[in-house]
Amino acid sequence: MSGSLRVVFAEDNYLVREGTAALLAESDGIEVVATVGDLAGLLGAVAEHQPDAVLTDIRMPPTNTSEGVDAALRIRQDHPQVGVVVLSQYDDGEYAMALLGGGASGLGYLLKERVAEVEDLVAALREVARGGSVLDPRVVERLVQRRSQEQNSPLAQLTERESQVLGSMATGRNNAAIARGLFLSERAVEKHINAIFHKLGLSEEPEVNRRVMAVLAFLNARPA
Repeated sequence: MSGSLRVVFAEDNYLVREGTAALLAESDGIEVVATVGDLAGLLGAVAEHQPDAVLTDIRMPPTNTSEGVDAALRIRQDHPQVGVVVLSQYDDGEYAMALLGGGASGLGYLLKERVAEVEDLVAALREVARGGSVLDPRVVERLVQRRSQEQNSPLAQLTERESQVLGSMATGRNNAAIARGLFLSERAVEKHINAIFHKLGLSEEPEVNRRVMAVLAFLNARPA
């Protein structure tokens, strides 16, 4: 992608909206083309500006329930070239699955605390703009814990290192990024991923989004 990343930001709290927009605007290669405070404003801004990516709070007027998720799915349907990152304070996985359950391409789900980590936020926006996907590591951890506690869950077979690789993989990182983050060689990461897919009964997919969706589908599945 050439030039600046053009971003629309949606947040109903004025101070949070202006503060976050200012942080984003100070980041190299980011242009905030519009800030809005509700669902209608977000959809209108996307239609008008055709941004590369959208950053949106999960709850906004008019109902303050799941407008961010609803908007993300509508934007991806009507403007498939626009990536969307949803910010949420909920790490239980329910909203993440509502967002990503039908396809992860161009979508991200991050906890609101990531706003303070501007580099991570910008990296997530760039990733969804490229058609990739991002899932907050804490959400992955909660999903893994939940499934691990289920009777006869294959996740219980994973070693501690395999669980770490699974969490990194589900956030959208490629093998090289996983290796850097966990201080492993890429060959070791490949071996761990092969072991994970074997233990979970999943066939390995070379494309990142498919890997994310395979992991999410497994984590969200109910025991038979």
